[in-house]
Amino acid sequence: MTGGPSQRRTPASTYRLQVTADFDLFEAARRLPYLHDLGVDWVYLSPLLEAEPGSTHGYDVVRFDRVDESRGGAAGLEALSAEARRLGMGVLVDIVPNHAGVATPAHNPWWWDVLEHGRDSEHADAFDIDWDFGGGRLRIPVLADDDLPVGDGPIGNLELVDGELSYHGQRFPVSPGTEEGGDATAVHGRQHYELVSWRRADSELNYRRFFSVNTLAGVRVEDPAVFDATHREIGRWFVDGLVDGLRVDHPDGLRDPHEYLDDLSALTDGAYVLVEKILALRQAQEPEGEELPSSWPTAGTTGYDVLATIDRVLVDPAGEAPLVGLDTRLRGKDLDWEREVHDRKLEVATGILRSETRRIVRELPDSVTTEVHRLEEAVAELLACFEVYRTYLPEGRPWLDRALERARDRRPDLAAVLDELAPVLSDPGAPAALRFQQTSGMVMAKGVEDCAFYRYAALTSLNEVGGDPSVFAVSADEFHTAMATRQEHWPHAMTTLTTHDTKRGEDVRARITVLSELPEAWAEAVDRLLERAPLPDPAFGSLLWQAVLGAWPTSPFGDLPTDLRDRLHAYAEKAMREAGRHTTWTDPDPAYEAAVHGAVDAAFDDVEVRATLAGLLDRVVRPGWSNALAAKLVALTAPGVCDVYQGSELWELSLVDPDNRRPVDFDRRRSLLEVLDETGGPGPLNGPDDTGAAKLWVVRNGLRLRRDRPDLFTGYTPVSASGPSAGHLLGFDRGGAITLATRLPVGLEQAGGWRDTSVTLPAGRWRDVLAGPGTDDLEGEVQVATVLASLPVALLVREEDAA
Repeated sequence: MTGGPSQRRTPASTYRLQVTADFDLFEAARRLPYLHDLGVDWVYLSPLLEAEPGSTHGYDVVRFDRVDESRGGAAGLEALSAEARRLGMGVLVDIVPNHAGVATPAHNPWWWDVLEHGRDSEHADAFDIDWDFGGGRLRIPVLADDDLPVGDGPIGNLELVDGELSYHGQRFPVSPGTEEGGDATAVHGRQHYELVSWRRADSELNYRRFFSVNTLAGVRVEDPAVFDATHREIGRWFVDGLVDGLRVDHPDGLRDPHEYLDDLSALTDGAYVLVEKILALRQAQEPEGEELPSSWPTAGTTGYDVLATIDRVLVDPAGEAPLVGLDTRLRGKDLDWEREVHDRKLEVATGILRSETRRIVRELPDSVTTEVHRLEEAVAELLACFEVYRTYLPEGRPWLDRALERARDRRPDLAAVLDELAPVLSDPGAPAALRFQQTSGMVMAKGVEDCAFYRYAALTSLNEVGGDPSVFAVSADEFHTAMATRQEHWPHAMTTLTTHDTKRGEDVRARITVLSELPEAWAEAVDRLLERAPLPDPAFGSLLWQAVLGAWPTSPFGDLPTDLRDRLHAYAEKAMREAGRHTTWTDPDPAYEAAVHGAVDAAFDDVEVRATLAGLLDRVVRPGWSNALAAKLVALTAPGVCDVYQGSELWELSLVDPDNRRPVDFDRRRSLLEVLDETGGPGPLNGPDDTGAAKLWVVRNGLRLRRDRPDLFTGYTPVSASGPSAGHLLGFDRGGAITLATRLPVGLEQAGGWRDTSVTLPAGRWRDVLAGPGTDDLEGEVQVATVLASLPVALLVREEDAA
């Protein structure tokens, strides 16, 4: 398919697909009619450029000049785009400008050339390498402990094979003229690269990585030539009319995100662009709170900020004290979240990311004369004290000032050093300041998302990317304020509940959130579970059992999926190793891990544990179902472009990746949608069902209305209820479409239901599109119990608009 530049468009909604070798672009194209029938406006694709062989996610790009053949190649993208055009759908693609995959050098021609020719390589400037620190050699941290040379001895398992160096089958080039004379170790000594111990990556690496992933090397897109070379294929997509918009992965890793987005806007003629930018939740509630820079040419973020707000408006604030008290009892002390975050970030800055901390120090000007080790201490402390992922100088300067103040308070012995650093790190053009900005987000992500989130266990539905567990709940008024602001400033930003990076699927979180209304029942149950299946760390046990509770099938007594045990074991391994309190990826504790895995097995094999779990499920499944439908409808209809992550139109009971990237049964969803279309809805429901029909019905109607009637979603006005249970209703009018959703369903039931609670509708006769045909006209003051008789949510439109 060819054509002129794609007409600039803005989606009403998106549907994320994970494109892989097993679900390639041709298969994605075959599924577009289903997505169109569901009501999806744009299809949203994971990265498409050629990635490492066997990559299941596509974020490890090895070639920027072509679509991955294993994912369908150029022909696959043309086929998908043609089908999308036929259906009137747009195409959004995830791109990865910050880094490239280098796990298998032979598959990345640029990296291979740099290894072969060093600084003289035509691609040397593409990668963010500090050649001077490595003595002119690029350090590759791959050597196992048993293969390290002793003195001048050989490197174990290093061989010369067909003119290349081979280490355990991994190939490395040999620079011309260096292959003659000596054994493999001698030849290795003449190369522009040096194979070193994997343990040296933490503190002695001399190339920038994606976080602490040694096999993802930073790319210098701030160099115009590098930008052009890495974006030529992306630009072609727009020239040929194949793609309509882009999602930019990890903009915080870029040298200058604003400049990059300007370049991208020029390349795509101002196309729709989203950024995967995480805004600090706590600060968003303060007057000087963190906001996305308004000067950036972007429609907004990918939605972690609004995800956190939607989750928290469904949390009962009364549950905070008892749940935190339980957590304190289980761990034997209070968990000071602010200190936990600081300490974990400091561990990262002085541990797995010390290489990056040291590089900031190396880029300080000669005018900074403090001893290097003291500078490293001060930079690490400053990184640990940052309250946001990064600042953007000169915008965001107050965040740096706050971090400096906090660092001085924590380390008065470093005050003079921090004073010396302050003018340099606040200079927008200083290399060290730019490097610091690129690094602070890495430290935040590794310290908080990938560690501290696995240590906080009071209510784990709060432990989500972009969230802050110390912000326990959001009131309805706070929610309305946030949504009104969003409508005014970022009406086309993405709204999401589940992504490929979320720690727990949306419906897992919705069910766990019920515990905020049942803290006493949870405390009793977790005590019984820990008594029957003891764990060395009871607080971690609470986190683990919440995951089991959230991911268990809808029916507590139904047949279990055959893969559930393995999935929960995989989650347990990742959670305890990421937490890093008793066991880690690099130094596992077999006894501790055996106890944790024993608890997982007890959920399946121990009669008393199974009975306790079943009793809990009886208490939380129904209100969890209510929370899930409420969150979904709110996400679908709130300000922003609503995204549905693949498969989440049915119950989304997945856990952290790779669990949330499993294949989706689209045939099942297609068949169920056809049934709903024929019957006009799921019929009367007294509670949740395993099929997920009610959720699919909500998604179908929400998406179709967003796509077909955009005129009904142009504003934002809160809708309030009156009566004894008014606080249990969350409502808003988008300018002709009114969302009504139940919140705190346990408390609602305990209070006797809606009783005489009513809501007054704007002028006109209204119909709930979720209640199906034959709904009575709704007009004026209506009883909430009547409106929400079938489902815990309603989507109202005027009769003349619903026709």
